[in-house]
Amino acid sequence: GDKLQAKALAKKAGVSMIPGSEASVTTAQEVKSYAKEFGYPVLLKAAAGGGGKGMRVVHQEGQIEDALKITTHEAMSSFGDGRIFVEKYLEDPRHIEIQILADLHGNMVHLGERDCSLQRRHQKVVEESPSPFMTPSLRNAIAEQALALARQAGYTSAGTVEFMVTPDHSFYFLEMNTRLQVEHPVTEMITGIDLVEQMIRIAAGERLSLTQSQVSFSGHAVEGRIYAEDPSEDFMPSSGRITRFEPPPLGKGLRLDTGVDAGSEVSVYYDPMIAKLISWAPSREKALDQLKDALGQFIIEGPVHNLGFLEQLLYHPKVEQGDFSTHYIEQNMHQDPPK
Repeated sequence: GDKLQAKALAKKAGVSMIPGSEASVTTAQEVKSYAKEFGYPVLLKAAAGGGGKGMRVVHQEGQIEDALKITTHEAMSSFGDGRIFVEKYLEDPRHIEIQILADLHGNMVHLGERDCSLQRRHQKVVEESPSPFMTPSLRNAIAEQALALARQAGYTSAGTVEFMVTPDHSFYFLEMNTRLQVEHPVTEMITGIDLVEQMIRIAAGERLSLTQSQVSFSGHAVEGRIYAEDPSEDFMPSSGRITRFEPPPLGKGLRLDTGVDAGSEVSVYYDPMIAKLISWAPSREKALDQLKDALGQFIIEGPVHNLGFLEQLLYHPKVEQGDFSTHYIEQNMHQDPPK
């Protein structure tokens, strides 16, 4: 829950770090000093942040003072903790995370990576596994660092170690999520391992029933997060009663995780995600095609939602090719893709 402490622990574990401050900053002059050291742009981040909140990119010196005030205020109002630190802002990175399992007896495995680079407002909206960007050597290198960090922390249960990866395959620790992730189904679909079951077994004191060599991967899985939000208004959350909720036919390779139905109320007090639609197929192309078809058949009426946006996003040629970064939606989704 504290990104600065996590960075300190990661440094002890020998994990690759994004250049940045090791303590919080409180003045514009401190930010200027770091920006001079790292070069612009830099990123101001809340030490207690999460969910894309408490983050501001600073492109030039004149923006520092306002950005620091806004980020500090947002951090305090969102997390009750106004501490801010500075990092070098990476251009066109991928967001790659490693799923791990660790028991109470010192046994630990990783379950491959998830590519969560398709984001809006620094929050994930489409995730997939395996990453179309990954090579076997890069996967092994990142996974080794993820496991080293977990060992340094004495971590147990399921957990996710997140990294930013640049186009030249340099990678840097971002944070660790010490819980189940929203996107965990794509890992379950390609490994056949029930992460919730594993968490319960670990908590009960059982040893992991598999070694790293027994972890195998099959096919490709893609998840689309279905939100009550308006993509045309910078993804502003929507609310109200769901008057119609008709998912597509679910069969082999198509999974729906949701907690709503027709008659459910989407309030303003919680995250606006209302469902997750997950597609598995032997190949990435088939998994994407199946998800596009399913999104097109999904009917939700009531609050404004992002079903059409997700379908449109998956038709973008660069997305179909697997060629995108965390900035892709921000830079490209004002244009309609060819179909």
